[in-house]
Amino acid sequence: MSDRLDAVFSALADPTRRAILAMLLEDDMAVTDVAEPFRVSLAAISKHLAVLAEAGLISREKRGRVIWCKLEPDALRAASVWMRGFGQFEPLDLDAFERFLAVELQPEPDDAG
Repeated sequence: MSDRLDAVFSALADPTRRAILAMLLEDDMAVTDVAEPFRVSLAAISKHLAVLAEAGLISREKRGRVIWCKLEPDALRAASVWMRGFGQFEPLDLDAFERFLAVELQPEPDDAG
């Protein structure tokens, strides 16, 4: 499990790979379509896709002469479950905190009258 998480987080560390994953959220895409918006070679995109595939974040399938990429959300789900372990604390209710401070910071009534 640890090796898989290492691969996922390593893959997610690169902004180009994160952009590719965001694109694949919409639909499966051909490798050439994935490469289109980037100013790098097709070979460079292929290397990014290989890293994403190794991490289990995408799958690739050859359909005729075209290689298609598909997002595989299970790898992200495992990483998300791991990260949620660090969020065990109750989220801070900022509105309630602001109301508390407003009451506590009010000037006290003058007893001199």
